[in-house]
Amino acid sequence: MKLVNEADVAGKKVLFRVDFNVPIEDGKVSDCTRIQAVLPTLRYLIDNQAKTIVIAHQGRPKGEGYERRYSLAPVAKALGKLIGKEVPLTHDILGYQTNEDIAAMENGDVLMLENLRFNAGEKKNDKEFVKSLAGLADIYVNDAFAAAHRAHASVSGVPELLPGYAGFLMNKELGTFERMLAVPSRPFIAVLGGSKVSDKYKVIDKLIEEVDVIIIGGAMCFMFMAAKGFSVGGSLLEKDWVEPARELLEKAAKRGAKLLLPLDFVVADKISEDAEASVCDIEAGIPDDKMGLDIGPKTAALYKQEIALGRTIFWNGPMGVFEVAPFADGTRQVATAVAMNSGAATIIGGGDSIAAVNKFGYNDLVTFISTGGGAALQLIEGKELPGVVALRGQ
Repeated sequence: MKLVNEADVAGKKVLFRVDFNVPIEDGKVSDCTRIQAVLPTLRYLIDNQAKTIVIAHQGRPKGEGYERRYSLAPVAKALGKLIGKEVPLTHDILGYQTNEDIAAMENGDVLMLENLRFNAGEKKNDKEFVKSLAGLADIYVNDAFAAAHRAHASVSGVPELLPGYAGFLMNKELGTFERMLAVPSRPFIAVLGGSKVSDKYKVIDKLIEEVDVIIIGGAMCFMFMAAKGFSVGGSLLEKDWVEPARELLEKAAKRGAKLLLPLDFVVADKISEDAEASVCDIEAGIPDDKMGLDIGPKTAALYKQEIALGRTIFWNGPMGVFEVAPFADGTRQVATAVAMNSGAATIIGGGDSIAAVNKFGYNDLVTFISTGGGAALQLIEGKELPGVVALRGQ
């Protein structure tokens, strides 16, 4: 890919695609990780006198026009504070006023368009929408690794019509994962959590061939537990994925990859701050009226011991419902183990894992925090990312 610093951006209108799909609470951005991640590229554009038009999406609007709850207004304010200058937000995506706002830009200015997904053409990769977006600028720069697996207009369509460049974040993300898979220091450990095996089956299948140890947590472990004949009570269970989970266990055994599953769980009859939580050993089975909502202390100790031995560690997904206090300790223990392993390359794979690392204050103690959960997982699976293909085809 050609990088942004290879482009002559001075005085040029640059369409800068980022992923600012960030959490917003009470009208304010509550986690600026994704915004901060693109600042090196944005500051390069500003310092080199580009007219930067920031484009992004937020949430899942209907695609039928403006929806206040999905407006990028709070994001524009947060970005402005981070770069120390106002970032005006257009009231529409395309139209007369947007054209007027862009025409009024001076070198070094930054302007943000409203949520691209307010127009159905974004997700459909509609040719007319692509043409209209591309018509706003001279150059296209993509730093939205977290959206690179989407074949959307602003991701894969626009670079077909404009000279396209990768931002510094995009380049760093791709380089990190390519090195992780090609030349990992060993032992290579993957820590995988989350709720569904269906979401990560292909990733686990691929990682069995690549890693030395796979550590499983979160609700998706119950498919493996059911496959081994354990009672999982009222825990979340994808019944159609029990047999595929059994196949993964068999594949890991044949390859000699260690696949670790929980020994015990923190269980309760409801997910709430006041839940009466208790610890249940898996050998005894989880009672029918209880749900497994976090890994237990025996499991946490086992996982921490294994993580301490790793020299490359990839973590994606929490160990339990870490947002709720009674079920947070397993994820906290894993986060601590990952952060404290200073001899390892530690890669956090987006999504809830970022939230967990930030919540427990370890964001400065890991090697790399990826902004893209879904994109990272597809990259690990071996899939081509449409946004990357578009840049490499330049």
